[in-house]
Amino acid sequence: MDNKTYAGIPEEFSKQEQAKIVLIPVPYGNANTSQKGPEAFLKASENITLYDIETDTEVYRQGIYLADAVTESSAETMVNAVHQSAKKYIKKNKFVTLVGGNHAISIGAIRAFNECFNSLTVLQIDAHANLLKTYKGSSLHPDCALYEASQTTNLIQVGVRSMNAIEKTVMDDEDKIYFAHDMAVDDTWMDSAIDQMTDNVYITFDLSAIDISIMTSVAKPEPGGLFWYETLEFLRKLFEEKNIVGFDLVGLCPNELNAASDFLTARLYYKMLSYKFAEENVDDDYDNSYEGLNQKNNVSKFDDDDEY
Repeated sequence: MDNKTYAGIPEEFSKQEQAKIVLIPVPYGNANTSQKGPEAFLKASENITLYDIETDTEVYRQGIYLADAVTESSAETMVNAVHQSAKKYIKKNKFVTLVGGNHAISIGAIRAFNECFNSLTVLQIDAHANLLKTYKGSSLHPDCALYEASQTTNLIQVGVRSMNAIEKTVMDDEDKIYFAHDMAVDDTWMDSAIDQMTDNVYITFDLSAIDISIMTSVAKPEPGGLFWYETLEFLRKLFEEKNIVGFDLVGLCPNELNAASDFLTARLYYKMLSYKFAEENVDDDYDNSYEGLNQKNNVSKFDDDDEY
């Protein structure tokens, strides 16, 4: 990845010292699919307009620093590198965001945020539950991406429409999982989900959550997903009502013959930033409410030797 600045923004808005926002690319995953996601996202970002009509803002003026990509190839070293990189920028008082790569990148990111923010809610927007404790002997597989969060944070899952039966044994509170088939007939799901969140919320957004009619370039597409304005309505409510401390976007598997999904991802990322900083003046100091290492959040709800 040879991008000098995010979206080609002027250098004055891309310097680490002044930027309020940090973007960490993590090109981890299958070499022919999700590993290419961050590069495709960055390329598409260079070709979107940077004025957001809805919020009447140009959020890039808040400053967006494009950090060095995490390029480790093994799961363990990648997770550790993501954890250290995210925590480093949180402690520098930045709004930290990540773009993958497959969902395994979120393991390290969630660890970092959980160590730095009290009473963390992790909001997973995803077609898949990803709650396996291990997959083929590894706890760092994408299918295990939210298991650790289910043990150490207040996990809320939205949009799920594909899972293994054994993953139900991890769900100690099924009221905190919003299945897509229920959401389709329940006008109150957005408010219900938000009401179950603590003040500090980290969003991990797998693009498979979005309906395949508008988001085709994902590894494991499933019918019946979220549509564009439905997604934006939920995100807008979230950013208005909760302290979103950071987020990641994962799962883009670019198609060389059709870049529409790349552009959707680029626009979604910029939209989320626009909601986050909609009420903040460019000259305002940013405070990410970092509260120091919070060991009490990391106590497991279950014994480490639990097997299922």
